[in-house]
Amino acid sequence: MDYKYLEMLSKQYKNIGEVSEEIINLQAILNLPKGTELFLSDIHGEYGSFSHIIKNGSGIIKDKIDKIYANTLPEKDRKTLAILIYYPEEKLEYVKKEVENIDEWYHITLYRLINVAREVSSKYTRSKVRKAMPKGFDYIIDELLHSGGDSEDKERYYKQIIKSIIDLDRADEFIVVISDLIKRMAIDHLHIIGDIFDRGAYAKEVVDELMKFHSLDIQWGNHDILWMGAACGNAACIANVIRICARYDNLETLENGYGINMRPLSTFAMQQYHDDCDKFFPKVYDYNKYIDTDKKIIAKIQKAISVIQFKVEGQLIKRRPEYEMEDRLFLDKIDYENGRVRIAGKIYELNDKNFPTINRNNPYELSKEEKELMERLRQSFMNSQILKEHINFLYSKGSMYKVFNSNLLFHGCVPMDENGEFLKVKIMGEELSGKEYFDFLDKMARKAFYKREENLENDFSDIMWFLWCSYQSPLFGKDKAATFERYFVDEKETHKENKNYYYSLVESPEICDKILKEFGIEDDDSHIINGHMPVKEKKGESPIRADGKLLVIDGGFAKSYRPQTGRAGYALSYNSHGLLLSANEPFDSKDEAIRNEIDTKYDIMVNEKKTERKLVADTDIGKRLKNEIADLKELIKAYKEGIIKEEI
Repeated sequence: MDYKYLEMLSKQYKNIGEVSEEIINLQAILNLPKGTELFLSDIHGEYGSFSHIIKNGSGIIKDKIDKIYANTLPEKDRKTLAILIYYPEEKLEYVKKEVENIDEWYHITLYRLINVAREVSSKYTRSKVRKAMPKGFDYIIDELLHSGGDSEDKERYYKQIIKSIIDLDRADEFIVVISDLIKRMAIDHLHIIGDIFDRGAYAKEVVDELMKFHSLDIQWGNHDILWMGAACGNAACIANVIRICARYDNLETLENGYGINMRPLSTFAMQQYHDDCDKFFPKVYDYNKYIDTDKKIIAKIQKAISVIQFKVEGQLIKRRPEYEMEDRLFLDKIDYENGRVRIAGKIYELNDKNFPTINRNNPYELSKEEKELMERLRQSFMNSQILKEHINFLYSKGSMYKVFNSNLLFHGCVPMDENGEFLKVKIMGEELSGKEYFDFLDKMARKAFYKREENLENDFSDIMWFLWCSYQSPLFGKDKAATFERYFVDEKETHKENKNYYYSLVESPEICDKILKEFGIEDDDSHIINGHMPVKEKKGESPIRADGKLLVIDGGFAKSYRPQTGRAGYALSYNSHGLLLSANEPFDSKDEAIRNEIDTKYDIMVNEKKTERKLVADTDIGKRLKNEIADLKELIKAYKEGIIKEEI
């Protein structure tokens, strides 16, 4: 082993005794059960459902409560305890109004919470649990979790701690702290398989919550990459972000969440579009939210930014012929006199013939007002401090794909041709496919952000839009984004978006194995885990495919998808016993959950239990620890041979 490395290691472990102690510690950790991983996908701004799943650990906490108290507590009391752990501050307000002897309730509840905390933390080292404890109660909680009660003196000591907490009016604070610890220990690591943004109204709140989470990774989705591209200043990405927010009634996300000023666009839209723009009414789920006038204003905003989008996208397509997306150019295919458009060689009647801002001689040219408007919006996106912080977070925790504990995680697809070969894509002078293509796109996406001030229409900025909607993009995976057709043509045949061959080919276990091998995974119990395409259970589709090799966990978090899926998202957990895939029932509100003690219902889709329990030694962390142990053994050898001098 390299002498300089061993010398550096010796600064941390100064003699054989210290090295031996660390080896013993690491060997013990290897034999602990692996921590629980939770996988979520396609959150789409649905903060309520997302937050509830994070708080209840996708049913993990309720399972622990049932394990401890199934034979001693009725179901109602177990539900109360679970809701208290999820929402301690809010639930305490209800409890104080309902309970006659609050001290007695505190006494019973604190014991129960300690037992649950002891159960969820049992698979971790005492050191790891201690580090996870909030400051202030850490010493007390540590004592309570590790008090065995095996003697009369110890039991008396244990009871006195509980009594003192209550007598000193610290019970509420203690309940909040230990509940947070339980939630923290229930999920060891979180995987977000893309699409945090769009459709739902609370993407900012979702990211805020993720930024507080102790351990996670993110695989970018096409909706995430769109916002990332907008933060890089790409005009086509900015226009798409605003259009989708208007379409799904989420302009507040931009204005109140990220401080993007929509007034100039609103003023422009009102000046230019005097008709009702009824084809552009927002998809409103709260029909009491707006008066009719407000919906008409949002419709005008949506139409105005859509036309701008088609213009700037047209400019980009012409600027990047290597993207091969000329079939998405429609503004020069419109017969403005007769209100028709040519699509794929066929003439269709337009359902909206009003285009006051289009120069028919140069349809992709922005008007003077549109140029000024887009520049103001671009500055607003690039200078939003909150958006910049959130996008920085997506870059630091995110990537195009991840290999984690022998599972392959990505949002959309690995582009393939009809023969099951990885699609070869020519981009920026390279011809790439498979893993190499993913790695290249990951690098380009990062350059887009770090070079955003240099040139707003550079290769890296444009590639963010390419990743959003190109037929060659692993994050999109369809032959087109039929945005223009859906807005302006009634014939459904033009709306169809055909999926990449990947989506039919991965029904085969052999194809899944080929993809896993491409990414360096050849374990028998490995899986591909992705989202992006909502699983339409109503039509008989299953999230489990290719004999269990592929798990598609997009079950419709977004309300707009639920009529298709019949679900409210999937949650996949992977603990030391195996994989558990559950389908979520709709979550109405936090207030209802607290008041009526209604927990999310889960329909178990797959329960893949292993005969042998997975240990830390079987994980990626285990591999790293084994390497550390090997290095430490080399250091002991160096000490014994006198190559490096011990400090006694």
